[in-house]
Amino acid sequence: MTEKEKMLAGKLYDASGEELTEMRKKAHILSKKYNDTFEDETEIRKEILKELIPHAGKELYLQGPIQFDYGQFTWFGDRCFANFNFTVLDCCPVRIGDDVFFGPNCTIATPLHSLLYSERNMKYRENGDLYDIEYAKPITIGDNCWFASGVTICGGVTIGEGSVIGAGSIVTRDIPAGVFAAGNPCRVIRKITEEDSVYLKKELF
Repeated sequence: MTEKEKMLAGKLYDASGEELTEMRKKAHILSKKYNDTFEDETEIRKEILKELIPHAGKELYLQGPIQFDYGQFTWFGDRCFANFNFTVLDCCPVRIGDDVFFGPNCTIATPLHSLLYSERNMKYRENGDLYDIEYAKPITIGDNCWFASGVTICGGVTIGEGSVIGAGSIVTRDIPAGVFAAGNPCRVIRKITEEDSVYLKKELF
């Protein structure tokens, strides 16, 4: 297997090889180009996203700034939105459903590292170059989810359709569909029901 194939399969891999380095470099350049645009430069932004995130559904809107590690390993459904400072480390596939919203400062992070520093630390090759060994786990997000500001989603997590994740949460394990969950580590608080309708909140009218 190539290092790229190992990475996408969730195996231990060396990220310092030429193929992965060039792919990250391209994604980082495209992220920077996107961040240098104004939000009314819609056509320029669309062209950048086509190259950065080829697996994007209709009407994707990323406020910016954004940062993607690869971009091409992230899938968006239709009508997704992300507010300021959206970061996606897609060393393993990231699959996001339709109508998913992200508040500011949200991070999707698939990479994982050994807890043992002797395995985690940078190492030297015979020629003096540095490298490290890591691995990653995929992340899947169902349709109609909302992530409030400052949420971090860790590798290996699946979040069910229609769930809401509270501000500042760190999601380290699966969250079922149709619930409000929050905290560090994130845990289910309660089910979401029709009683949560904004139209039942008299103070809003």
